Amino acid sequence: MSALHDLIAGALRTLDPETAHEVTIAALKRGLGPRAAATPTPSLRTRLAGLDLPNCVGLAAGFDKNAEVADPMLAAGFGFVECGTVTPLAQAGNPRPRLFRLTEDCGVINRLGFNNGGLEPFAARLAARRRRGIVGANIGANKDSADRVGDYVLGLTRLWGLADYFTVNVSSPNTPGLRALQTREALSELLGRLDEARGRLRAAGPDAPVFLKIAPDLADDEIEAIVETAIAHGLEGLIVGNTTLSRPSSLRGAAREEAGGLSGAPLMPLSTQVLRQVRQAAGDRLALIGVGGIASGADAYAKIRAGASAVQFYSSMVYQGPGLVMNVRRDVAARLAADGFASVSQAVGADLT
Repeated sequence: MSALHDLIAGALRTLDPETAHEVTIAALKRGLGPRAAATPTPSLRTRLAGLDLPNCVGLAAGFDKNAEVADPMLAAGFGFVECGTVTPLAQAGNPRPRLFRLTEDCGVINRLGFNNGGLEPFAARLAARRRRGIVGANIGANKDSADRVGDYVLGLTRLWGLADYFTVNVSSPNTPGLRALQTREALSELLGRLDEARGRLRAAGPDAPVFLKIAPDLADDEIEAIVETAIAHGLEGLIVGNTTLSRPSSLRGAAREEAGGLSGAPLMPLSTQVLRQVRQAAGDRLALIGVGGIASGADAYAKIRAGASAVQFYSSMVYQGPGLVMNVRRDVAARLAADGFASVSQAVGADLT
């Protein structure tokens, strides 16, 4: 079935990128997505910040902004799915066109601007799930919010008990001023208020791990400051990283100069280098999820060996279709076996030792 779905994905590339994505979401909601074989891959099972993942290959935020198709994507073979980014109030995002394929580079540029339907319908969809499989919520702030930190606290509070983990997104380049929340003082305030809210929420029910998603466009001193601030405020991990504002000189796509964040294959070298630096700064004090540029099992395995306990991707499915998830799983399992690792956890950070 995945071959058929991959052919359909090829046909969708004849459409405007955002229209193609909307058609994909509509099809998935109607049960037309691929279904992976139920056979588990024992070597890919792992424990991440207290979460038991059936496999370490996850769907990155941005694909399912409104928590509409988490279950179909889990059925396609992902070990966990991250929905969002969701903001307290619905917002339209930036004007179209705002999503661009760089076909020659297998890359994507977006300046979507946190377009989403808002917190309440997002929460209602999560509440209606059967809660099978690990689903995370990526929370953000409204563009015109007078209290962006308060928006994150509201997101965490409203979705507590509905998501298996939370991701605090302070690294999108498409909301003006948002990345300033990565500076030490601003980040300390944000994470401090989230930690206070989390303390109150823990008293009422089970805990859930919280991750911080950071940009790949960080200097060494910024990486160290973020790591220490995250640890000081009780975060379980970091997601490394978001889209980049940089433009490699190798880009050939006609849309390469469009404003926005670059993702896809061109991001792989930068995001993996930053992941390596984060792992070296954090040691084993934080769990890391590697994202950015994964287009193959080799890419996913490189992230693991650079320090990621799990990986995520999204943009590469634009070019390779949904069958990519099972291809990545098979290839990572084969590479683990070839290197003598019985489980993915044994390979984490192998290139750093």
